[in-house]
Amino acid sequence: QVQLVESGGGLVQAGGSLTLSCTASIRTGTSIAMGWFRQAPRKEREFVATISENGGITNYATFVKGRFIISRDDAKNTVSLQLNSLQDEDTALYFCAAGAETPTPRHGAYKYWGQGTQVTVSS
Repeated sequence: QVQLVESGGGLVQAGGSLTLSCTASIRTGTSIAMGWFRQAPRKEREFVATISENGGITNYATFVKGRFIISRDDAKNTVSLQLNSLQDEDTALYFCAAGAETPTPRHGAYKYWGQGTQVTVSS
């Protein structure tokens, strides 16, 4: 059964950094495009970043403004998200997603989802 497990969230001060990781229990080479989304309280799920199957294409939400970096290691079926210069507005539950045919921001394109890891930024 496919499982995605996120880790690395926590409580950080504004301006701080975290690195989120996601491990997918999927056969090597079958994850296709992977991505990260987030959801804040009383907000809709929001696209953060996505990466193509071979890692050659990355796309970010406009609010990222160069602060985040998505990467993947297909040999390990993992995807990471480096979060830098975190702001109060970045507080959310961050979800890993896999299985999209293209690196799209559309959440409906992803077949598999993790349970999320909480990022909380305090002033």
